[in-house]
Amino acid sequence: MSQRRELPDWKQIYQEKEAETMAWFNPDIDADLDKALTKLNLKEGKALDLGTGPATQAIALAKLGFTVTGTDISDAAISRAKGIAQELGLDIDFRQDDILNSKLEETFDIVFDRGCFHVFHEEQRQDYVRNVSNLVQPKGYLLLKCFSHLETRPDGPYRFTPQEIGEIFAGEFQLSSVEDTVYQGTMEVFPKALFCVLEKI
Repeated sequence: MSQRRELPDWKQIYQEKEAETMAWFNPDIDADLDKALTKLNLKEGKALDLGTGPATQAIALAKLGFTVTGTDISDAAISRAKGIAQELGLDIDFRQDDILNSKLEETFDIVFDRGCFHVFHEEQRQDYVRNVSNLVQPKGYLLLKCFSHLETRPDGPYRFTPQEIGEIFAGEFQLSSVEDTVYQGTMEVFPKALFCVLEKI
């Protein structure tokens, strides 16, 4: 078992900090998400931005023509996201929600997770898998970006190998592809990441 990582209080962080200063802030569509949408020929449908945070990815998906829902455990993040979307004239459904105890009842063609899954401790991961599976339509996709086992800096979330991702999600999702990549953000050296395309069984 890997060393247990104590992670920040997300609700407090979004109350106290500007989103633009956070390590994972990326104002543009995530390059790996953009590439996956093209590769999978996904141009429309219902999309969930899970752990939307500063909402940049929800906004990017809405601009591409998707019907977007964005969720976050932080009320402050959701409040900010609603204001930004309103200023941009975008119709995005932002809701406060905890994926480990999700109250969402609809299903989506795409669920995009750019940093939610990898914060959960080992005993929480199957709750995540079960709840996310309930949100993805059959043959729909979970597009998952998480820290890679190749990342060596001591701080930050949990890290995974491609094999571990396949094993954790087995039974609910088929791991269609996994690529080595990085987290584009505000850090001088981008953290190493995996971008995983998981298809709902």
